[in-house]
Amino acid sequence: MIKTVHPVAGAVALIMILSFWLATVLSELFASPSVIVMVKTMIPWGFVLLVPALAVAGASGFRLGRTWRGPVVARKMRRMPVLAANGVLVLIPAALYLSSKAQVGAFDRWFYAVQAIELIAGAVNITLLVLNVRDGLRLSRKLGR
Repeated sequence: MIKTVHPVAGAVALIMILSFWLATVLSELFASPSVIVMVKTMIPWGFVLLVPALAVAGASGFRLGRTWRGPVVARKMRRMPVLAANGVLVLIPAALYLSSKAQVGAFDRWFYAVQAIELIAGAVNITLLVLNVRDGLRLSRKLGR
């Protein structure tokens, strides 16, 4: 069961983070301020699904990795503290800040400075999650043999 739960939770988390990032970029580039406000308001509500998905993916990954050894597992485990710290220390506070600024129409330099930081941090997390998916697929193929 855990071998099914882990990839599903990881996929949900990756898709959500990617959708937050893409919605932000596309709304900033092509949409009206009202759409930007909507996107920035909805992202924190997405945490209701994202945070549990990340917790389940992390917990199940640690449980699976507890008995597995090798460089691929080690790489996945080294990425996790970076992903978690980036999310807790940068992405969640930035999303909450940007949501509050957008809701009052304060699209000032601080909004865009934090927006740039959020996009960079989000791209880092997307990259690390994609690398973890790649390594997870490698592990599942190896274990399936």
